[in-house]
Formats: sequence, structure tokens, C-alpha cells
Amino acid sequence: METRTLGRTGHRSTLITLGGAAARPTTRKAFDTFAKMALDHGVNHVDVAPTYGSGMAERILGPWVKEYRNTLFLACKTQKRTKQAAAEELRASLKNLQTDVIDLYQLHGLDTLEELRTALGEDGAIQAFLEAQEQDLIRYIGITSHNPVTIRAALERFDFATVLLPVNYVLHAHPQPDNDYEPILSLAQQRNLGIIAMKTAAKGPWPTDARPYLTWYQPFTTQRDVDNALRFTLSQYVTTAASSSDVRIATMMLDAAERYTPMDATEQEALLTSAAAYTPLFPRATP
Repeated sequence: METRTLGRTGHRSTLITLGGAAARPTTRKAFDTFAKMALDHGVNHVDVAPTYGSGMAERILGPWVKEYRNTLFLACKTQKRTKQAAAEELRASLKNLQTDVIDLYQLHGLDTLEELRTALGEDGAIQAFLEAQEQDLIRYIGITSHNPVTIRAALERFDFATVLLPVNYVLHAHPQPDNDYEPILSLAQQRNLGIIAMKTAAKGPWPTDARPYLTWYQPFTTQRDVDNALRFTLSQYVTTAASSSDVRIATMMLDAAERYTPMDATEQEALLTSAAAYTPLFPRATP
């Protein structure tokens, strides 16, 4: 599988990142099958969070991390916004993941300016990150968010090494301030930041209460549609795309990544035209 440099980290990440959101106790057998396939096929970047899998994702991934640690770039994150809480969660993550160091530790889901002020404040989570970096518990610091406005504000206040954000063609076809990722990708290119894409296979919000896939959004569900979605995302200034929280979609993403070829401008324009019929996932509708 093709690899790309994750910004200033220098790590050559595979086009697909093994997403820990699919590591659930109820689907562990299917996840383990997918994880082995992905890792055996050379996937070398893993992303997980303490909140995934009903709080069990780290423990499920731990044995895989231990077995493949020498070849893995391990990314984790925290939704804690204060120094003490973030430090405690980091140490728990290290234990659960059976490792002494996390390569990339990220402020998770930092979607509002209020959260940003807290996290980057004097007693904010970022202080725990910096201390952990000095103690060699983490190597690089990143941010994840669904909101480009908050990301831009964060990048003005702290020198993050990576950004994890939604990049997909449906969002691209319906640009609004709260979902337009292009300015972030442009800034990332200027600053040599690694870009990790999420929600690559997101078609839009679920139209009904019937949800046959383990995603909180309606995903693309055919190999052709997943191929198109991933090809579009990886044809932007993106290093790697996190696999879906549903193993079935994640497996299709892995297959698509192994066959990846860049999408030319004509193909992209046709895809964007087709997206006019879809409702973008972000900004999320207010109930």
C-alpha cells in the first residue's frame, strides 16, 4: 500500500489508518479479523480513543499494538480538557494499549471555542501533553475536530503537528463555514502538518431511525461508492484516512486503498455534481 509523509513527524503512514472506533466488545471477532488483515497487509498507523467501543477499544487493540509495536505509528487522544484529567487518561491509555509511548496524542473532538480556551489554558490539557512529551510518554501533539473554524483558531494558538478532520466529497460540494475544510488543508500544506481524514465514507445523516451499520452517520455501502469516496479524499492534501467504525465499511476502505489511483479533475467534478442530491453531515442539524 502507498505511504505518505505525515507532515513534520516524518512518519510514512499508509493510506489507511486502522481506526479503533470499530473495536467493540459485541463485534470483537469481526474486528480482530479485520485488524489482522489490515496489519498483515502493511497498515502501519493506528488511531484509537478511550471513549471508543464503549470504553473497551483500547483494551481490544492492546494485544495488537504489543505484537506489532515496532512497525506501528500509534495515535491516541483524549476528550479531557484539564491538565490533571488529561494526564490521568493518558496513563490509563498507555496501560490499556500495552505500550510505553504513544507516537501521536491528540486533543479529541475539540469542536467549540470554549473547549479550545479551556484545553489551551494555564491549567488546560495541553499542559499535560507538554509534560508528557518531556517525559517521552508521547512524541507528537495533534488535534481532532469536526469544525474547521475551531481548528483554525487552534492552529493560531498552538503549533500542532497534525490535524484529524472530516474530508469528503459531499462536504466539498456543500461548503459552509462550519464544514469547509479546504482552508485547513491549504494551511496544513504551508506549515507541513500531517492531515488525517475522517468520515471519508460518510454519505450524510441517517434519514430514518433504521441504522443497519455501526456508524452514527449514513455511510456509502457499495465498493464502487467507497472507492470513489476514498479516491476523492486521498486526491486532496491528505496523508491518510481513518477506517470506518463499521468493519464492513472499513474492509471496503482497505480494499480501495490497496487499489488507489489519484482522481483527476474531471472525475472529481463529476463526483461533486452527483453530491448535489445529498445532505452533508456537517454542520449537524439542530434538533
